[in-house]
Amino acid sequence: MPFATNDQTRLYWKLEGRDGAPPLVLLNSVGTDMAMWDRAMPTLLEHFLVLRVDARGHGGSDAPADDYDLALLASDVACVMDAASLPSATIAGVSLGGMIAMEMALLLPDRVAGLALICTTATSYRDMWADRIAKVRAEGMGVIADMVMGRFLDATFAADNPQLADTLRRALLTMNPAGYAGCGAAIRDMAVLDRLSGITAPTLVVVGTRDMSTPLEGNGSLILAAIPDARLAEVPGAHISPVEAPREVAQALIDTFA
Repeated sequence: MPFATNDQTRLYWKLEGRDGAPPLVLLNSVGTDMAMWDRAMPTLLEHFLVLRVDARGHGGSDAPADDYDLALLASDVACVMDAASLPSATIAGVSLGGMIAMEMALLLPDRVAGLALICTTATSYRDMWADRIAKVRAEGMGVIADMVMGRFLDATFAADNPQLADTLRRALLTMNPAGYAGCGAAIRDMAVLDRLSGITAPTLVVVGTRDMSTPLEGNGSLILAAIPDARLAEVPGAHISPVEAPREVAQALIDTFA
């Protein structure tokens, strides 16, 4: 298993595709891992060299028991890119992954050839996240599972695709609460909105038409207004759009960055 180490934390990654193709880094949401991209991978691999990274605290990466911040999570991605010999790439992230991507574009612009911000926000919702972090640290992942799953996937899609929904739920329930809470702290303390005008990388904002967590109004709309020349793509589904709309998400990335 390939690991990179940053700040004494092991980070799990996987590089797939054809050498010489445009490099694309895929980042997961809070509460998932790189498998959230599985359904989009066959299409993406026709056009990109794809590096997937499990965020600190998620999947195969270590989960230190403290608060993380976006600068640390951004440095994690850069560390993995070094291990994979990718000087720069398009960075595509869902939810938390999009927040990390924005921070990378601000702190490490030479590493970011393009930016795909998928079902994400630049607004921290501080009180909500403070409450969720406290619950997870006190009672574990089960206390938030129903609420989170209700936002991850559209209810009709989940009912029609029980195996996909069960896989997401299982990953959520079995993850280390310290990793979820640590990344939750990075979301809680996020401060990127007022800095977004400094992003110069070509930017695509992808919004799920049934996303209750980060709907276009008040989330993607603010990012679009702040980043110069950012473009919008709308795809069907709720918050974890690469699971619900893998072809549409992949095609948006291909049309913009391939």
